[in-house]
Amino acid sequence: MADNGKKALITGISGFTGYYMAAELSAAGYRVYGISSGANNLPDYYQADLTDYNSLVKIIMHIKPDYIVHLAAIAFVGHGDASAFYNVNVVGSRNLLQAVVAADYQPKAVLLASSANVYGNSQEGKLNEMAAVNPANDYAVSKLAMEYMAHLWKENLPIIITRPFNYTGVRQTDNFLLPKIVKHFKEKADTIELGNIDVWRDFTDVRALTDAYLRLIECESAVGQTVNVCSGSTYSLREIIQLCEKITAHKMNIKVNPDFIRVNEVKSLSGDVTKLNKIIGNWNTPQIEETLRWMLEAK
Repeated sequence: MADNGKKALITGISGFTGYYMAAELSAAGYRVYGISSGANNLPDYYQADLTDYNSLVKIIMHIKPDYIVHLAAIAFVGHGDASAFYNVNVVGSRNLLQAVVAADYQPKAVLLASSANVYGNSQEGKLNEMAAVNPANDYAVSKLAMEYMAHLWKENLPIIITRPFNYTGVRQTDNFLLPKIVKHFKEKADTIELGNIDVWRDFTDVRALTDAYLRLIECESAVGQTVNVCSGSTYSLREIIQLCEKITAHKMNIKVNPDFIRVNEVKSLSGDVTKLNKIIGNWNTPQIEETLRWMLEAK
């Protein structure tokens, strides 16, 4: 697609979601700039730490992006250093917003990726954006704190907050559940250790998620909103395993590890996609079997 003359900045461009977000924006004609903490030979890439405010100011002032998609975060719930969640997810996000204000220009949209983890694990059923927040770990607390912090800038910046539920795809690391299952099937393992496989969860394809993010930043009515990004459908882990067996013609023994089972875990949890569809129009994620097939067949 031809260059649309617009500039987009992705924080965390080197990560799983950042990879697909960059592809989505590039296909839509944006010139894509990226920030991540590690070295990278991508064009228009800046190596910077979100905790380094002065570096962020210089980068934002240089680029003056029309759109910002803030994905950079410590995302793995089992990450060992609790303080890192707050340093990166809260203070780092605050530094970014402050840097945009300091650059003395007005972007068209700033999308902040929060998480459906802010709802916690104690509410059953389909959750909309008005559901009570009840974060159950440091990651979720840091994401909710980021949301509250962002409200301090809502008068000055066109902020959109997304709360993605579980999403997956090729390139996601196997310390996440579905890539772990896929990896075992691809390796034709005999056994896999899991927790409770009779819980139902909402899964979105990462390619659909980044499409939703693009459509949100392009929609003026999204500004100021907090929006779930989810499929609205649930699958149990047992069903996921059965689909993988169907696709690969391989069977594995499931070993339930009590250490992997959360206390008082809700049986079924999904998101309500009504608000997202109202803002961006009809949007759907591929069926989970299509996503699993993509992951299982990837080289």
